[in-house]
Amino acid sequence: MLIGEVARRSGVSARMLRHYESLGLVRPSGRTGSGYREYSGDDIRRIFHIESLRSLGLSLREIGRALDDPGFTPPALVGDLIRQTRERIAAETELLTRLRRIDAAEPAGWEDVLQVVALLQALGSKSADARQRAALSSVGEVPVPVEALVEAALSETEPNVAGALRWALARSGDGGGPALLARGLGSPVAAVRKRAVQSLAELPGDEAVAQLRNALANSDAVVRGYAALALGTLGVVEAIPTLVDMIVEGRNDTDAADALSVLASDTATADQIAAGLVDRLAHDTTEAPARGRLTQALAAVPGTTASRALVELSRDEDRAVALTAAYLLQLRAAR
Repeated sequence: MLIGEVARRSGVSARMLRHYESLGLVRPSGRTGSGYREYSGDDIRRIFHIESLRSLGLSLREIGRALDDPGFTPPALVGDLIRQTRERIAAETELLTRLRRIDAAEPAGWEDVLQVVALLQALGSKSADARQRAALSSVGEVPVPVEALVEAALSETEPNVAGALRWALARSGDGGGPALLARGLGSPVAAVRKRAVQSLAELPGDEAVAQLRNALANSDAVVRGYAALALGTLGVVEAIPTLVDMIVEGRNDTDAADALSVLASDTATADQIAAGLVDRLAHDTTEAPARGRLTQALAAVPGTTASRALVELSRDEDRAVALTAAYLLQLRAAR
């Protein structure tokens, strides 16, 4: 079969077939009497093999080795191809993400584009100072997209930089921040979940509050705790059970008691808080240190329910609890 017929049947151009021949990939088995190349059935099968391997991303040199080297094993080849493809996809994905973020900043000109690129690069710098400066300067005429700030906040380990990133997020004015941070609450990494809820706690707006409410049901006690503390300062009564749990467990119990005191601003809520504390005090499995913390928490809760509970506790069998309750009663009487 002559080269033109091979090209027509294989879909490989005559020019490419000549290139394959120059590289030694294909060697036509014969020549016609007029000196034209003549391809045999084996030659054509080799051409199809070459095209198949090219479709997998192999270079022509690798294809030559694969077809001619008996020691060239398919598993090693495929493994290398998988690794190279993953690296290429990761690089392309990173580039696509960067381009999307630049587009989201709505740059008016090349100076704006360059500014966003510089800030994005600084956010990923190995220098904590550079990352902090980028966070503080991100709220400007051409702000960094909130997606980039969220990604940086969720991965930041330096406290000062993390604080700057939370500040930038709170001032970004982008309504998509709470939803993006909420995804971090489901991370398998505990530190990421903690950073996500800390950032949510500093965001203004109803959407952030809604996400914090959802976080009260999170399986991570640390996430529930930060959400409850933030909601408590905002007067959200759904936080009360989690705040009481924190006092019992001794996790940020002082902050939890302070949050309960903020919530106890009206009689009905104060009585609800006191009832929750008393209920846990009466629980048979509540240990002595926890009973002491619960008693102390009653100090900042106004109302008759808390006062009656302290009177009862002043006669408690646990002398430390009884003394604490008696002292708190004296302070209430002196007000």
